[in-house]
Amino acid sequence: MSADPLPLAADFDPPRLVIFDCDGTLVDSQHHIVSAMHSAFAANGLALPEADAVRRTVGLPLEVAIERLLLPLGSQALMPVVDAYKTAAVAQRLEPDHHEPLFPGLVATLDRLGQAGFLLGVATGKARRGLNFTLATHGLTERFVTLQTCDVVVSGKPAPDMVLQAMAETGAVPASTIVVGDTTYDIEMARNAGVQSIGVAWGYHDERILLESGAASIIKNFGELPDLVGKLLARSSSAA
Repeated sequence: MSADPLPLAADFDPPRLVIFDCDGTLVDSQHHIVSAMHSAFAANGLALPEADAVRRTVGLPLEVAIERLLLPLGSQALMPVVDAYKTAAVAQRLEPDHHEPLFPGLVATLDRLGQAGFLLGVATGKARRGLNFTLATHGLTERFVTLQTCDVVVSGKPAPDMVLQAMAETGAVPASTIVVGDTTYDIEMARNAGVQSIGVAWGYHDERILLESGAASIIKNFGELPDLVGKLLARSSSAA
């Protein structure tokens, strides 16, 4: 049975914008992130951080993530580890079996939102080069009208910069914008920008913590997203 059609977002002014996180929301990249982080620490003679500790930093700007992981070691080797991580990440992308799978149901959800006229964007802790590679690999580049990465804004998550820049580029306003992400950094970024957010249950942070951080709701699968986005933005617009 096909889903009921969404109200056409093109009929709304200002435009309605849905901003997605990337790692842990669109694609499952944890294996590659943990592997690259381990390679970077090993290259600098440092004890390897626990995989869970690495996953908890996903979404932050790379320098901030590595600084947090170095703190328990008392190490000051920030930039050497950052450089080694970048080297490892680039090498991974050159491997013929490199794969960051999309989470189930994503493409159909993007189809439904796009057909209803919603504008789609990405706000990620990835650098632009990494995001471009991920989107191109899955044929998703043309789906998104605004791409915000930590290397093109002053401050990364949880600062509001990426959401504010995405709204400026698209003409959206806080009442017509929603963020979808898997970490508290996404939810806090949305809150700091004055927009609503939805957490996803399949990512790298616990559902309860996402709700405590301010997520309006948690979706268990992508199929739930279009109707929920429509309802939340309709409610937000009527209250504005």
